[in-house]
This record gives sequence, C-alpha cells and structure tokens, in this order.
Amino acid sequence: MKLTPPDRFLRLVRPPDSPAPAEIGRRQIYIFPTKPGLVFGVLVMLLLAGSMNYGNNLGFMLAFLLAALGLVATLHTWRNLLGLQLTPGKAEPVFAGQDARFEILLHNPSGGPRPGIRLEMAGVEPVETDLTPRASASLHLTEPSANRGLLRLGRFMVSSRYPLGLLRSWCYVELESDCMIYPAPGPKMPASDTPDYSHSQQGDKGIGVDDFVGIRPYRSGDSLKHINWKSLAREQGLQTKQFGGDRSEKRWLDWTALSGLDAEAKLSRLCRGVLDACDTSQEFGLRLPGVEIPPSRGQKHRHQCLQALALYGVEP
Repeated sequence: MKLTPPDRFLRLVRPPDSPAPAEIGRRQIYIFPTKPGLVFGVLVMLLLAGSMNYGNNLGFMLAFLLAALGLVATLHTWRNLLGLQLTPGKAEPVFAGQDARFEILLHNPSGGPRPGIRLEMAGVEPVETDLTPRASASLHLTEPSANRGLLRLGRFMVSSRYPLGLLRSWCYVELESDCMIYPAPGPKMPASDTPDYSHSQQGDKGIGVDDFVGIRPYRSGDSLKHINWKSLAREQGLQTKQFGGDRSEKRWLDWTALSGLDAEAKLSRLCRGVLDACDTSQEFGLRLPGVEIPPSRGQKHRHQCLQALALYGVEP
C-alpha cells in the first residue's frame, strides 16, 4: 500500500502476515518528555547551574544523580514497549448507530512485567492494562459507527509512561480488523407481508407450528415466547418448548414489496423484518435485487441475511 506523504515518515507497526502478530520493533518507538518530565529537566539544569556558580559539590552530586535517574527512566520507558505483540481479536457485529468494539490481544513474550500499557485512538476513550511476564491480555477499543457496511479499525497508538511518568513512549499501530455494521432497524414490515404456511417435509418430528411435541434445553437465540417458564420457576433451568405438525410457517422478506421508499429505508425495514422473524422463530427468506437467500432458521441464517443487507450496494 502506498503511503500518503504525511504517513511516509511514520514508523508504523504492522503484522508481517495476517496470521502473525504485529511486534513493536526498536526503530518504531517514539519517546518524549511529559510535562512533569520537562519540569524535572529544567530543575536539574537549574540545580547544575547553581552548583557551578557556587562551587557546591553536594549540588553537583544531586544534579548528576537526578540526571542519571532520568536516563535510566528513559531506558525503562523505551523497553516497556519493545517486543510487545499485538493481534486483532473478534469484533461482534452491531447495528448502525451503535458502538463497534474491536478486540486487541496483547502478548508479553519477555520475562519481565510491562505495567501501564495504554491503547489510544482519536475520539475514543483510552484503555489500559498491566501485563505480567509471558502473559496475554485483551483490551477493547470502542469506535462509533454511523453507516452500514464494514467498519475498519483505524490507526491507534500504544503508549506507556512507566516507570516515573517523566517520559512517554508510543508507537503507531495498524491492524487488519473489520466490524460488520448492520442497517439500523426501521419500522415494522407492512401488515400485508404476513407469513404463509407450507407442508412440513419432516412431519410431526420436525419444526412446525401446530402441536406441542416436548421440551429441550434452552439454546442461545431461542424465542422468549417458547421458553417454559414453569420449569424455570421449579428451578429446573431454562427449557424451550418444541412444536411440530404438518404445517411449517414460512415468510419471504421481499425488496419489491416495499414501494415508495429509498434504498436505505427499505434496508432498515427489511432488517426489522429479519429481527421480528427470528424473535418468533419463523422460517423466512430474503430477496434483494440480485440476491436471494432461501428460507431457513437459526443464528447462522440471521447473520447471513443481516450481512447481505449490510453489504448491499457497498463497494468492496
């Protein structure tokens, strides 16, 4: 990737390959005194100048001792970032307008601790952690999302002021991490778009809407309407009611059924239709211009439909 002129002189930390972590090298760390560090430096210079003026040996000793302390602090501040490894983690999909949470995995391969490791990004609340020797930690950077599509993790900084806060070391990091942004759910689908019923090929042992056939342990994503609250009251845990029969509830969410709306409004309505169908455990399919997803159920089908809505018309 060709760097823009302002970026050409930055020593960016990037992973060499997508599976490999990004490691902070020797020539990628910047270091500069903090405000207390500048005050500390001015005081050392004044102390040295006064000692030279009055010929005070104790003043010389104190000035050199403080200067040596500052040099040692500089080395420790620089080494606190050297060799730190960063890997992008998971970024769960969110809806437009919500905050995307990017997971950053930090690993300390050295035998010494790394206190005060801080992640910073413009317009984002910084996060901080302490790393023990040969340990890993997970931090999350939260970035607001405005539009649907893929939101890429922006450039962020890893910084440290360990051990005395007199100096601040930092480096710029770019990781390959994306968060899927679904369309913001709009109003409910038109009342005319009601589900139809078809013959269930699996019979009474399949998924239907006619008869109660039993209960099973609760699974993530099950409709609240089908939870057996009586068993929960008897402290038997969460259980879900199962229904079967010869009829299978099926619904099509069709782009062409929404007239008089712009593209984004249609996507928002269809997003609401997907969520409502999942909440009621309906079997549903999705039709978009050039895209047709057959009717199905489950969290995988839900993500597939919402992802198609999120990426519709978005340039790669």
